[in-house]
Amino acid sequence: MISDIKRRALHRSKILQGQLKGIEKMIDNEEYCMDIITQSLAVQKSLGSLNKLLVENHIRTHVHKSLTSGSNAEQLESIDELLGLYELTHVRAR
Repeated sequence: MISDIKRRALHRSKILQGQLKGIEKMIDNEEYCMDIITQSLAVQKSLGSLNKLLVENHIRTHVHKSLTSGSNAEQLESIDELLGLYELTHVRAR
């Protein structure tokens, strides 16, 4: 991993752990549901930030290497990976 991205991703992960522990405590204390939902949504946003860092690292390292490798198979594999990720993040209406 790129060192700066690794540092930031680890920091984000620690924040997420704290947020999840906070939600557990809120549930255990039977706090107001809307407050718990608000915290849960904040965790989802934090996960999105972590995912963005991980995607950035992947593109700057693995994808860049495969797209410049000259191997058509590696290039197609990277493209398929990114398209698969896009599909996971963009749920289609059925």
